[in-house]
Amino acid sequence: MKLTNINIYGEDGYFHKGSLCIEGKDIVSESIDSKILDGKGCYAIPGLIDIHFHGCDGYDFCEGTQEAIQKIAEYQLLHGITSICPATMTLAEEDLSRICETAGNYKNRKGAILRGINMEGPFISEKKKGAQSAKHIKMPNVKLYRDLQTKAKGLIKLLDLACEEAGAMALIDELKEEVRISLAHTTADYETASLALAKGAKHITHMYNAMPAYTQREPGVVGAAFDATDCMVELIGDGVHVHPSVIRATYQMFGENRICLISDSMMATGMPDGDYMLGGQKVIVRDTRAMLTDGTLAGSVTDLMDVMRYVVKIGVPLEKVVKTVTMNPAKAIGIYEQVGSLTVGKRADILLLNHNLKIKQIIFQGNIQ
Repeated sequence: MKLTNINIYGEDGYFHKGSLCIEGKDIVSESIDSKILDGKGCYAIPGLIDIHFHGCDGYDFCEGTQEAIQKIAEYQLLHGITSICPATMTLAEEDLSRICETAGNYKNRKGAILRGINMEGPFISEKKKGAQSAKHIKMPNVKLYRDLQTKAKGLIKLLDLACEEAGAMALIDELKEEVRISLAHTTADYETASLALAKGAKHITHMYNAMPAYTQREPGVVGAAFDATDCMVELIGDGVHVHPSVIRATYQMFGENRICLISDSMMATGMPDGDYMLGGQKVIVRDTRAMLTDGTLAGSVTDLMDVMRYVVKIGVPLEKVVKTVTMNPAKAIGIYEQVGSLTVGKRADILLLNHNLKIKQIIFQGNIQ
C-alpha cells in the first residue's frame, strides 16, 4: 500500500510533503502492493506512545486482569495511541506480583501494543505520596524489583524512585544498566537529585507534581533535571496538573528533545463524571478533575491524543509537540528501533490527522483500522 498526498513528520522534527509505502506490518521504501490511499493533505505522524497512565474506559491496569489490559489497549488504539506503558501504583507486594505476572503473560491480540510497565510505586516518599497509598510504601529494594521484573518477563521499563530514601543511591548504582530509573514522589533537594542523576537516573516522573517546587534559591528536582542534559522529563499536559504558562515555559526551558508528554489518565477517562477507584482509593471525578476525597489530584481523565491537542492549542508548535508524544517516549523506554518515527524498517503505526488535529485514519501494524 502507498499513502500519497500527505505531510509526513520526519525524524528532523518537521513536516515534509510526500508519500509512504507499507508492506505487511512495516514501512518500506517501495511496496509491491498497488493499492493507493490518498491522504488528502493530512498530517502523517507516528502512532502516539503513552509511557505513564493508569487506565481508561472504566478499567485500571492495576486490576491485574487480562480483560483490563485488553479493554485499555482497545480504547487507546481508538484514540491514536498505538504503544502503551501503563503504570502500577503503591500496592501490596502480592498485588504488584499479580499485576506484573498478568502483564508478562499478556498476548497482544488487538488494540495498542503493551510495550512496558512503568513501576510507579512502592519506592516513594510518604511526604510526597500524592494519590498513592502510604501503607504500602517500601524502602528501595533491589530484590523486590528483580522479583517483579521476573514476573513481568522483562516488561518493566521505568522504575520510579524517591532518591533521598535510604538505599536509593545503592539501588541506582546496581540497576542503572537494567532499567531506566526515574525520580518520583520525592522530597529531594537539588544536591540529592543531582547526585542521583549523576549516578545514572535518567528520567523524571510527572515533573512539578509530587516534588518540591522550583524556586530561585531552591531549584530542587526540576533544576537538577535541567542541568542533567541527558535526562528526560514527563509532563502531564491536561491543563489541570500543570498550568498552561508552565507547560509553555517547560518547552522553552527543556526543549522538545527532552520532554515526554504523558496523560497520567485513570479509569474514568472516556467515562462520565462519577466515583471511581485508583490504587485502592476512591476518586471523585467532576468537570475534568479527578480527586481523592481529601482533594488530592488523582491522575487525569484526558487521553494522550487530547493532551497533544491541548498543548498545541495553548501555543506550543505542533512540530515540537509531536516529538514529545512519539519519538521521545519511544527512546525513553528503549523501543525507538521499532516505533516512534515514520522510518523505513519500523512498524507502520501511522495516524492521519486533518488540520484541526482530528483523526481521519489510523493505520496500525500496516492495517487500516
